[in-house]
Amino acid sequence: MFKNIDAVLFDLDGTLIDSAPDLGAAADKMRTDRGLESFPLSQYRPMAGAGARGMIAVAFGLMPDDARFDALKEEFFVNYESRLTERTYVFDGVAELIAHIGEVGLKWGVVTNKSARFTVPLTKAMALFNTAQTIISGDTTPHAKPHPAPLLEAARQLDVVPGRCVYVGDDERDIVAGRAAGMPTVAAAYGYLGAMADTRGWNADATIVSPASLLNLLRMA
Repeated sequence: MFKNIDAVLFDLDGTLIDSAPDLGAAADKMRTDRGLESFPLSQYRPMAGAGARGMIAVAFGLMPDDARFDALKEEFFVNYESRLTERTYVFDGVAELIAHIGEVGLKWGVVTNKSARFTVPLTKAMALFNTAQTIISGDTTPHAKPHPAPLLEAARQLDVVPGRCVYVGDDERDIVAGRAAGMPTVAAAYGYLGAMADTRGWNADATIVSPASLLNLLRMA
């Protein structure tokens, strides 16, 4: 499906890796530290893509406009920083996908809204990212997704025209950012999508239900 492509860019959490177990555990520790009952991972998982905002909402029912939110967010960050890769794993089929991308001569990289505070040590700790030619964090540029700036910076670092990059993500903001950057987009429906999410409304160029599905699209290029 995708022709004249020089690079593939990916969102991180929910697209390449499943970090929900560590994100959820970081938030749940905040509950148990306060003598509250532990919540199962199943309650945290649907909100994993929203990071601290999502985890604190599940754990305490608080939103960012609450006066207590900032202190809880930093506590969550400290908890998460101490366990970045304890239970985080690469989705099935992703390693094979990345290997194929290299075999066919395409460049690849990561564009995430996760701050460099977490992105840098996490990607250094996981062998999957050894061949990534660019890793853009949520604070690499002045704007995070859905703004196109992070994707345009990734294309610049790869020395690739934005229109010749495919961007893959599991959230609507990924598709919005990719389209704004002039990139073909792919919705990853195997990520942290809630039961009510409908990727058909995202206007992505393609939707995949597994990493292997993208492999098939790239093989057709």
